[in-house]
Amino acid sequence: MSSDGSRRRDVTVADVAKAAQVSKAQAARALGNYGAVSEDVRERVLAAAEELSYRPNELARSMNTGKSNTIGVVVGDIENPHFGLATRGITDTAKKSGFNVILVNTDENTAAEVEAVRVLLDKRVDGLIVAPASSVETEHLQRVHDSGRPLVLLDRTAGGLDVETIAVDMARISYESTLYLLEAGHRRIAFISTLKAEAPYGEGIQLDSSQISDRLDGMRRAFAESGLAFAEDLVRLNAGDAESVRRITREVLLMRDPATAVVASDGLIALSVVEAIQELGLSVPAEVSFLMYDDFAWTRLTTPPLTVIAQPVYDMGVAAAEALIRQIEGRPPLAPAPEFSATLVRRGSVGAVPVAADPPGEPVAVQAM
Repeated sequence: MSSDGSRRRDVTVADVAKAAQVSKAQAARALGNYGAVSEDVRERVLAAAEELSYRPNELARSMNTGKSNTIGVVVGDIENPHFGLATRGITDTAKKSGFNVILVNTDENTAAEVEAVRVLLDKRVDGLIVAPASSVETEHLQRVHDSGRPLVLLDRTAGGLDVETIAVDMARISYESTLYLLEAGHRRIAFISTLKAEAPYGEGIQLDSSQISDRLDGMRRAFAESGLAFAEDLVRLNAGDAESVRRITREVLLMRDPATAVVASDGLIALSVVEAIQELGLSVPAEVSFLMYDDFAWTRLTTPPLTVIAQPVYDMGVAAAEALIRQIEGRPPLAPAPEFSATLVRRGSVGAVPVAADPPGEPVAVQAM
């Protein structure tokens, strides 16, 4: 606003040209850093632009050059620290290469993701990084790929879509961590996830998320190779909000044949699981063992510190941005493609299975410091 309360008019290239006493075409070339312009004209134009606080019209520039120096990032839940850290890796890398980032959160809703992709393309982003809400409903991503627009998938695959994907081998680390629980004597292992599913989990059911599907495949493999039956009744999906996670945790720990170990599929779920264990007065790991995906600072500040599956999330964000920028600049992908591995970090929240289940006691053993 100006001092008299009226809206201030944006400074245009014509205004800069007039102040610099050059033609509009000369001013445009100097400001856009293209074409032949004398050093004297360039200096006058840049000085006038600074004096007038000129800001370029990015939309007009992108229409002229075909580039916006902007990338779109679509994730399912920015409240989840996993995606927050990955996004930090993306934005740090993009900034170093002169790219801005437009971030859209979809709440893991495919329809919202379809709309987000459409809006970002309308804004002429140079490329997209997407963590697909569904690994099954991917037609919108196939269309992006077919159009030639640079596209990189983060954290999850998308059906048979043949694009660069930055993700961890979840089946392998899930297999390893399940073997660890089985070796400690656990046979009733609960797995809690927010993934939406129309029916209770069972072998052969098609899940929307490649991440969750791979984790459950890894668990099944560990049970099968150990000659043990996998407890499908302890796979709990559709854990929406914190209260539903607490309710599910209470259910699996208080049922007739209770879980002796609980696996939380992400950090947000883990907080609610720990809270429910506290409310029940159960001791970790003496009465129930606990393991979670992703390693955050708070997991080392509990008593006992929590056993986690650590993923190089920031580095994955960096790699996704680098892969996309290479596509935008017309450079080939890295060969071989970078591989990322998760690590089982064994702390104090996994112990031997209790010999006999006692009713929940008074002391609360898992406490935040």
